[in-house]
Amino acid sequence: MATSKNSRRDRAQELLSQQKRADKRQGLIIIGVCVGVAVLIIGLAAFRPVKDWWDQRDLKGKDIADIGAPASVCGPIITKPSNGVQDHVDPGTQVDYPEAPPAFGQHEVYPDDMVRKLYTKTDRPNIEQLIHNSEHGYTILWFKGIDRGSDEWDNLKAIATKLKGTSNMRLKFKAVEWSDDDPKWSNDGEPWTTEDGEEIDTDGMHVAMTHWSKGGPDADISETDKQVGVWQFCSEVSGEALENFMNDYPYLDSPEPNGG
Repeated sequence: MATSKNSRRDRAQELLSQQKRADKRQGLIIIGVCVGVAVLIIGLAAFRPVKDWWDQRDLKGKDIADIGAPASVCGPIITKPSNGVQDHVDPGTQVDYPEAPPAFGQHEVYPDDMVRKLYTKTDRPNIEQLIHNSEHGYTILWFKGIDRGSDEWDNLKAIATKLKGTSNMRLKFKAVEWSDDDPKWSNDGEPWTTEDGEEIDTDGMHVAMTHWSKGGPDADISETDKQVGVWQFCSEVSGEALENFMNDYPYLDSPEPNGG
């Protein structure tokens, strides 16, 4: 009888030990899964900065003119008489610009600050605010249809990085994404035309550089009748074309160059 009781006790003890070992294994599995998930989350968080660094490494030592496509991917300069100097609207007011993308016109009371140089369609300022930047001498590079992680995206980021800074007014630049909800690029329903009457086909062009010019370096800012909007359309991002554009239309060649 005693032997039978001992056997049952030993069996119960063995089952208890087995359960404890099973619970321990399960606990270790749960801990292992949690650690794996944590490592995955940390790895994904670190992946983008590491990938960005890796993608940018070959562009870091290049001059802006050597980044992206040659200037030949861009069409000729287009100009149009401007309007809207000091014509302010309240923040959030939508302005129907005849040209898309616009280079001049009514604009919000306050411009965007100079700190950030690259915007996507999800976080960009209002176009009306950016036109105030244009009035202050900024060159705006509008772009659309550029995939994240592509060479063109890397080129945009590299250019924006090289033009970072807020103390040198020659670096008045912003790259801004044009969204699918924005109007199709157009010239108020008319063909884009150069001063010589050459029609420019912007189909296939997904980059546009714009500037609000006071009419040239010798023009006085009071001579508002000389002011023009300036456009140049490109089929690819071209650091060489951008550098030429900003040299030909510097921030001083604008209605209010001393604005931020």
